[in-house]
Amino acid sequence: MALKQISSIRCFGGLQKVFEHSSVELKCKMKFAVYLPSQAESGKCPALYWLSGLTCTEQNFISKSGYQQAASEPCLVVIAPDTSPRGCNIKGEDDSWDFGTGAGFYVNATEDPWKANYRMYSYVTEELPQLINANFPVDPQRMSICGHSMGGHGALICALKNPGKYRSVSAFAPICNPLLCPWGKKAFSGYLGPDESKWKAYDGTCLVKSYSGSQIDILIDQGKDDEILSNGQLLPDNFIAACTEKKIPVVFRLQEESHRRLEGNQQEC
Repeated sequence: MALKQISSIRCFGGLQKVFEHSSVELKCKMKFAVYLPSQAESGKCPALYWLSGLTCTEQNFISKSGYQQAASEPCLVVIAPDTSPRGCNIKGEDDSWDFGTGAGFYVNATEDPWKANYRMYSYVTEELPQLINANFPVDPQRMSICGHSMGGHGALICALKNPGKYRSVSAFAPICNPLLCPWGKKAFSGYLGPDESKWKAYDGTCLVKSYSGSQIDILIDQGKDDEILSNGQLLPDNFIAACTEKKIPVVFRLQEESHRRLEGNQQEC
């Protein structure tokens, strides 16, 4: 699978790169960012996948967070994909900031007209790791996943649906129970149809309740002053309660401020 390098910038001793490729799962061209620490020049490094939130591209995390300094020290290769397919010419894909372009919700859509292209779950868990493993010096046995908001939701479901695949999962201000929140209901009804029983396969809280895999390290980091939390979009308490009931260890850190600066240019900014 051919990769086209879009950019490469020296950063904290490593290289911050952006590539483009033709995705089999999404049937469109996709961009992803990858940070290669200096240690990657001489050997394989652990891989960390970052999933961004609503309205974001691969650019938000690499330009706003300053993560490269932290990744350079433990020699992490960090991969940040886009948040949805782009330019698929689907009617209505650009009509709303929280559905369609920039809002793939990391599911495999089953409803027309989305199901042919909107397969972000398979892209993130299968196609992209295969691409990274084949083209970059990463150790596929040392792979973790994290994300913010919609991307935090994506990180949680990817880890919970694939026991043993990821060493750890970290979610910052994640949408924890999309089946019960306005963003989730809008996205899931559009991508997955009206049958709410099918939504459970992509809901972190529901997946915890039925989880029977190996032990997994889960971290949730939430800003106390996040207005999205008070608006009932995130529902971390539901996730924590489910973990407690199932005796699944989870570290929940409540911070004083919000995490919204990592988001795009729309409502989540």
